[in-house]
Amino acid sequence: MIDLDDTDRAILRALSANAGLSAGALGRRLGLSQPAAWRRIRRLEDAGVLAGQRVVVDQAALGFGVTVFLGVKLATKGRVSLEDFERAVTAIPEVQVVQHVLGLFDYRLRVVARDIADFERILRRRILTLPGVGSVEANVLLSEERRPGPLGREPG
Repeated sequence: MIDLDDTDRAILRALSANAGLSAGALGRRLGLSQPAAWRRIRRLEDAGVLAGQRVVVDQAALGFGVTVFLGVKLATKGRVSLEDFERAVTAIPEVQVVQHVLGLFDYRLRVVARDIADFERILRRRILTLPGVGSVEANVLLSEERRPGPLGREPG
């Protein structure tokens, strides 16, 4: 684990909000030179704290207006391997996230669909036909708020 100072935390907050910031822009924002900002970013990358950049796609803008979280319980764990289920479910393009979890369900899926009728089609034709699926519970996303995470918000 790497020791983070206030400047490191400020860099992480700024990059979490806008991963496309250049070292120069980040330095100007935080009162650092471009080389100093670049060295700190590089140190955070080398330590594995920064693991990459992501593009956030607006699903609704692409016509996917419904997001559903599915809890999936496998029918018989011994009859189908987890790897077989995972391989099959990750091949479904509407399934955005597959999480193997501990608790009431074996898996948690994030599924996007154009509308409820489209989701029903995906559920009936693709998800319920996967190897080993026993029971499924659906929760439709009503709204989503981005949380700041463990770094907290910048004072101000």
